[in-house]
Amino acid sequence: MKKTAIAPSNIAFIKYWGKKDTVFRLPTHSSISMNLSNLLTTTTVEFNHTYKKDEVMINGKQDEKEIKKVVAHLDRIRKKAKIQTYAKVVSENNFPTSTGLSSSASGFAALTLAGTVSAGLNLTEKELTIMARIGSGSACRSIPSGFVEWKEGVDSDSSYAVSLFPEFYWDIVDIVAVVSNEKKSISTTEGHERAQSSIFYKTRLINIKIKQKECIRYIKEKEFKKFGELIEAEALEMHAVMITSYPPLLYWLPTTILLMKKVMQWRNEGLDCYFTINTGQDIHIICQKKDEKILINKLQTIKEVKNIIINYPAKGVRLIENHLF
Repeated sequence: MKKTAIAPSNIAFIKYWGKKDTVFRLPTHSSISMNLSNLLTTTTVEFNHTYKKDEVMINGKQDEKEIKKVVAHLDRIRKKAKIQTYAKVVSENNFPTSTGLSSSASGFAALTLAGTVSAGLNLTEKELTIMARIGSGSACRSIPSGFVEWKEGVDSDSSYAVSLFPEFYWDIVDIVAVVSNEKKSISTTEGHERAQSSIFYKTRLINIKIKQKECIRYIKEKEFKKFGELIEAEALEMHAVMITSYPPLLYWLPTTILLMKKVMQWRNEGLDCYFTINTGQDIHIICQKKDEKILINKLQTIKEVKNIIINYPAKGVRLIENHLF
C-alpha cells in the first residue's frame, strides 16, 4: 500500500541538547518548538511483496549512511506491524539538508506517518511522536501542529510531543537566512554526545524548567518582546555549551555572526526582531507579521546571505495524495 506524507521542519525556542538515553533518544529536558510552513519533507513509502530488498532514495541520491538510518526505522515499523515485507522509500526536501535546519526532524516525521500507514498501522498522534522520536529526537515535534512541547519523560512511553497552541494562534514569522549550503562537519548526534562535557551544562539544566514555563507563558500571552529576549538568550546559551564542550563544537560561520550582530543593530534602531539558531550555521530571525517586509528588505541587502526562506507557524505531519513514485 503506497502512502505519502508531508512534514514540516521545526525551530526550537527552548532547545533540545543532550540525551539521558541514546537508544531511545530520551532528552535530558523538555523542549518547545514551532513547526515551519516552508521547510518541508515529502516522503512516499510502499511496503510491497514484489520488493526483494528495501529501496531508498533521498533527494535523488543513495547515501549509504542515510539509507542505514531509514532501514533501521523501517525495521521498527515492520516489528510493530508484525510484517517482514520490504519497502520502497523516496524522500525529498525543499530546503538544504544537514545544515542545521532540522531536515532529520521533518524527514523522520514524514517517514513515520507514511511508513506506519503503508504498513497497515493506525497509530495515535502520541504513538507517532514516540516512534518518530526514536528515529530522530526532534522529529517528534514535527508530528503535532503549531507550537509544540516535547515532554522529557522518564521512559520511552512518557517522552512524547503535544501541541500547545494551533498554528493559527499567533501570527509571528520565522525568516531563515541561509548562509551556506554546505553540510556541517559534525552531526547533531555526535554533538549531543559531547554536551555533558561542558562546564556549563549542569547550570543549564538547573534553569531550564523555569525557561520552559516562561516560554509557554509568553506564547500564550503573545508577549513578543519577552518571548524574543528569552529565545535569543536560549540559543546563545546552547551554543555556549557547544563551544565549551570537549572537543569544542562551533557551527557558526562568519556570516552567522554578522547576522547576529545585524539583528541586534536593527533592534536598537526600532525593528522588533530576534534570532535563534539550531545546530548549524543558518540563522532564524523571528519577527511579527507587521515587520516581515521590512526585515526581508534588510536581509536582501546583505550579499553574504545565500537564500531567504519565509515561514509561518504550520500544521504538523499529514498524508497527501501526490506520490513521488
